[in-house]
Amino acid sequence: MIYFLFHIFTETKRNIKTMDTELCEHLKQLKPKKSGIDYCEECVKTNDKWVHLRVCQDCGATLCCDSSKNKHASKHFEETGHSVVVSNLPKPWSQFAWCYEHKVKKSLR
Repeated sequence: MIYFLFHIFTETKRNIKTMDTELCEHLKQLKPKKSGIDYCEECVKTNDKWVHLRVCQDCGATLCCDSSKNKHASKHFEETGHSVVVSNLPKPWSQFAWCYEHKVKKSLR
């Protein structure tokens, strides 16, 4: 069982590109913009909860991640085409940018 879960985890990680040589143009040209907002702008409208936050790099919206029930950041991409978000996490090792269009992650540490 443990081997099976490890195999699933490693296979999933392989499908996400993370090396700088594989970055899309969106992430190569990124100058990260942070937000002072510490809540999901959509979840508060319905008095709902979120897990982590993402900041849209096109419009600055602060929305919840895919670990959250509502997945507002992903929905925002689907509705607007705004493809790049930056994590809004305080720890340096957890700061990254994500391109929804190309499914590429870039570390920002």
